[in-house]
Amino acid sequence: MFANITALPTLDTLSLPDLALQELNIHLRGQLIRRGDADYDQARQLWNGAVDKRPALIVRSQTAQDVALAVTFARNHNLPVSVRAGGHNAAGLALVDDGLVIDLSRMKRIQIDPARRVARAEPGLTIGEFTRALEPYGLLTPTGTCSGTGIGGMTLGGGIGWLTGRFGLAVDNVLSFEVVTAEGRLLKASAEENADLFWGLRGGGGNFGVVTAIEYQLHPMGQVLGGTILYPLSLDVLRAYFDFTSAAPDEVIAYAALATIPNAGPAVAITVCYSGDDLAAGEQALAPLRQFGSPIVDMIRPMNYTELITSLDPTAPDGRHYADTAYSLKQPGDDALKAMLACAEQKSSPFSVIVIHHINGAGTRVAPDATAFALREPHYSIVNAAAWEEGPAEPHLAWAQESLARMQPFASQGLYVNFMGQEGEAAIREAYRANYERLVALKRKYDPTNFFRMNQNIKPGGK
Repeated sequence: MFANITALPTLDTLSLPDLALQELNIHLRGQLIRRGDADYDQARQLWNGAVDKRPALIVRSQTAQDVALAVTFARNHNLPVSVRAGGHNAAGLALVDDGLVIDLSRMKRIQIDPARRVARAEPGLTIGEFTRALEPYGLLTPTGTCSGTGIGGMTLGGGIGWLTGRFGLAVDNVLSFEVVTAEGRLLKASAEENADLFWGLRGGGGNFGVVTAIEYQLHPMGQVLGGTILYPLSLDVLRAYFDFTSAAPDEVIAYAALATIPNAGPAVAITVCYSGDDLAAGEQALAPLRQFGSPIVDMIRPMNYTELITSLDPTAPDGRHYADTAYSLKQPGDDALKAMLACAEQKSSPFSVIVIHHINGAGTRVAPDATAFALREPHYSIVNAAAWEEGPAEPHLAWAQESLARMQPFASQGLYVNFMGQEGEAAIREAYRANYERLVALKRKYDPTNFFRMNQNIKPGGK
């Protein structure tokens, strides 16, 4: 099943525009898109409307063989490569100027084995599509928080989300990957086959190849108790939120957004998921959330998991302009909360938001070296998400950067790689901590020329 893919012949550069592209197109089951094609502008659009990159070629893959052909073509013709699954990364790493984009967004097949509680899913599925397919079986697995995010990038970076406390991260529930390497080889990576690669793919991002399928362990799951409760923006509410989440049971994950709400003004929007089996016990566990003061709105109720993750979609629509900075925070004191509150009060746009991701429970009890994902202690991952629809970007970029600078005295070491932009090598080292050198060795083995570098890049030389 897993074999070498026959390489395309290396062609003289004089014949590249016609013969090489014709050869590639003949072998593809998917679609080859070039500048000037009718689909080109649509194909290069991402969730973040601020990203305006112009690839030379886009290969909309249908199969793993298509991916291998695209990898081989790019290598033979010295084209830089990027990989797109959901295209939801704010930094726009899914596209590369003047290079070749391997677009996985059409690869959406899923096979579900309810008896074994296993799903094999292709990386172009969004989280919403993935969970909708699983819910009729009463099964789920940990995912990220936004329905429009692709499962490929979400999983490779770690996968924090609403079920992290109960079942761990997405990577803690992966049984195997299928991956095309920089050599154009299709491999299986699991605990039994290519175990070193399996370790690195669980949190190491897109550094080691293009993942074309992921096999997940599933868990029985009915309705969750979830939704959003709004409070006026205040220091007291922030204190109460951090006190609540620091003592929350594994079944409870609560994220907070310091946002401007239409018809309500500045607010703390706390979105919660109780994933336990007993919703009556969940009501008791969430009762303190209703005692922070007088809520503006309380929308917490039993719902399907997919309904929970899609409820947040209107807050970050496709095509709006985004720019993020991010940091990690352990249990903060009043000085940190006052600084965070000041950042929220100085937002440059009503669409901008500070999002506080609560990471606890089972996901923090895995050994830091068990997977490439190393940030295993309880903490908060916080994103200053600048958002705007028109006008110059500079005021919004400045707010995001100034907010990051203001919070740096309180930040803890290490940042979730899926929230990174262009922080650079030092931040990547901090994210992987003691795992970094092992990842460098793995990169040297599977991608010694750093072919896959449009990512939070681990260089094969280590520097």
